[in-house]
Amino acid sequence: MQLCPNTLAGSVGTFVQCFQCLLATPLLANLWRQYGPKARGQKLKLSGPQLVQSLVFHVLCGVGTLAAHVEQLTGVKVSDSDLSQRRAAAGVGVFDAIVRAALRPLATPGEQPDAFYRGWRLVAIDGSQASVSNTPQLLGHLSKAVSRRFQAAFAKLPMCWLVELGTHAPLAVVLGLAQESEWALAHRLLPQLPAGCLLLADRLYGVGAFVNELMVMGQAVGSQWLVRVKQNLRSNVRQILADGSALVAVAVPHRPTGFVLVRQIVGRVRRPGGAWVTVRLWTSLLDGSTYPAAELLALYARRWDIEVFTKELKIDLHGGTTVLQSHTLVTAAQEILALVLAMAMLSQVRLAAATTGAVAPLRISFGQTLALVRSLWWMVALGEGILAPDQVRALVARTLEQIAVQCLPPRRARTCKRALRRPVQKWPRLTATSYQNGPTQLEVIPSKPI
Repeated sequence: MQLCPNTLAGSVGTFVQCFQCLLATPLLANLWRQYGPKARGQKLKLSGPQLVQSLVFHVLCGVGTLAAHVEQLTGVKVSDSDLSQRRAAAGVGVFDAIVRAALRPLATPGEQPDAFYRGWRLVAIDGSQASVSNTPQLLGHLSKAVSRRFQAAFAKLPMCWLVELGTHAPLAVVLGLAQESEWALAHRLLPQLPAGCLLLADRLYGVGAFVNELMVMGQAVGSQWLVRVKQNLRSNVRQILADGSALVAVAVPHRPTGFVLVRQIVGRVRRPGGAWVTVRLWTSLLDGSTYPAAELLALYARRWDIEVFTKELKIDLHGGTTVLQSHTLVTAAQEILALVLAMAMLSQVRLAAATTGAVAPLRISFGQTLALVRSLWWMVALGEGILAPDQVRALVARTLEQIAVQCLPPRRARTCKRALRRPVQKWPRLTATSYQNGPTQLEVIPSKPI
């Protein structure tokens, strides 16, 4: 679904109408009645749906208290302590249900062809961790991550998500409230895999057990997958294909056959001036003539877009800081889910601006979109009673045009030398920044029978 510029019109309702484009008010109210806390008879000044919208509005504004943003959005005066109690009583389940109902793919093959590969919607899966404040309430549930060098400064809340690569629209998210690993969270996430997609995943998921689950889930919803695999995993070559790839059997003990048949692609990749890197892929796209190995080897590089999405959510949307504002486990989970909803809203606005400027959605600057949309909301809010409806619509249209005009140039094929300013391994010391331009070189290594 594309965002029509008219949906941005109307005072602070500019935000409300954007949110309604994501999730209709009647559906939001129904979800709150079904999954939210039960009313105790008293009439609350701030309704549950208003609380949800205000929290999303709060994380989008960047600065200010939640109480101030509630009043700005709804006109209701509530103290921050009362809001903390309301959020604690609401729990996480209702926010999770709202996110599930709101998130959906945005791209269409005709309008955003870069979001697809031969008709398959490009989707990626990845995990991350959110830094939270070191309060006693949070440290009682979460621990600090430990690396080989030192312990992290803040406790971490694990999460895992699916993202549409062509638009950076989030499609699903799960949180590790019990500090589950990314591996465990990914298994909980797979049932939300959209139909008709091609899932890209890194080496964590390139093992027999997960590939088997991908095969089962993909067949159930009509989707495919392409994952990177470690070089030391064993597989038995069953058939060599004309493009150099091979059909291989991967051992899966609990399957009736004892194995799952996948297509294996091995190739070399390097940027100008760099060393060759061997890449091994497994995929459910078994037809080598329809899906050539060289195309899939190049396509896998698109998985990196989910790392850009993670940076946008964790850093850019947060104004440069990576630490959540919440002080309890419940409110931290709510804040992350509100950030995901905010990303979904901004993805819709970026898509509208991309349509206005006739460019690909990912060429629309995330930072410019966030800054200009914030300015639009407050300009229309301050102009309530002064600006006529046609003037508001003109402001909305001009804002989308300005976002489109400031689109990013096409991504450069650039590579930077791998080095450190303070080396801790055998990499050379970095004394001067250098880079080289040029396309990535790809070579398929023909498979050999065993």
